[in-house]
Amino acid sequence: MSNSGDYTWDHGAIIRAPRNEKKIALIFTGGDFGEGTETVLDALKDHAAPGSFFFTGDYLRNEAHQKSIARLLREGHYMGPHSDGHPLYCPWDDRSKTLVTREEFHRDLEKNLADLEAAGVRRTSIRWWIPPYEWYNEDIVRWSLEMDIQLFNFTPGTLSNADYTTDDAPNYRSSETIYRSILDYESQHDDGLNGFLLLTHVGSGPGRRDKFHHRLHSLVAELAGRGYTFERVDQLLRNAPLEQPPNG
Repeated sequence: MSNSGDYTWDHGAIIRAPRNEKKIALIFTGGDFGEGTETVLDALKDHAAPGSFFFTGDYLRNEAHQKSIARLLREGHYMGPHSDGHPLYCPWDDRSKTLVTREEFHRDLEKNLADLEAAGVRRTSIRWWIPPYEWYNEDIVRWSLEMDIQLFNFTPGTLSNADYTTDDAPNYRSSETIYRSILDYESQHDDGLNGFLLLTHVGSGPGRRDKFHHRLHSLVAELAGRGYTFERVDQLLRNAPLEQPPNG
């Protein structure tokens, strides 16, 4: 992990925007589950906060999600890819290895992009995407750029991305624990959540009863009360370089 040009990078991808302003991008991913999408959209609408949504092919092709997809586009949110089949690109214990070929990667992501176009997203408007499992390496970053799309990842430090954990999982985190981790991080760091790419999910499925999306309304209200404004990921990262500068 390194800082360069006021951006924070990890394995060749931006994971945090400049910290000089109290701006946050609210990032949402969806794959197998999407039961919280309407609740998320309601919270964003109530606070006039733009969001950035990244969906797999399975999510995009699900008939139950079509109304929400049309709504989020109509209400001006960003929508980008999250892969088609949600493959694991590199082992959890050895990020230097790549588990897919360049051709497999391109084919999968192109399918995801085609589904986004079918949903009404112009291909030329898609610059940013977030990888499946939020796990990648330099190969995946480089192959993304070959397709004129830039990979980014969420900002670490909070438990926001743990809202997918199921009740019986060893790594389960309650919504209250997740909520407190975000606000505690904000209050305990000099630059707070400035430039944060804050990731949660639009659904966690039947295995989790304590749904974090029900806390989003109060979270956005609390952060706004602390002086933060919200931007789409393409706005927050609009001046970002395509690649990590040397020695960054």
